[in-house]
Amino acid sequence: MQTLSKSNILNMLQSGIVNVKFTKADGSERLMKCTLAEGIVVPHEKKTDREKTVNDNIMSVWDVEKNGWRSFRLDSVLEIYK
Repeated sequence: MQTLSKSNILNMLQSGIVNVKFTKADGSERLMKCTLAEGIVVPHEKKTDREKTVNDNIMSVWDVEKNGWRSFRLDSVLEIYK
């Protein structure tokens, strides 16, 4: 697969629903329909006072099938398409 930059992936996610196939931490593969498009995502509700450590290799997205926030590692992406 051609490697896309984080900004390219971010632009795709902000413009609509994207299919992302990636390798999960347990080694299995997952295909997720996700987005960051306004009007689809539900704002994140902070439930603790804990500060989140920023990791530039992780993309947090709205999973449209599970109706929840999920994330994947950018270096684990196998395919990404609309």
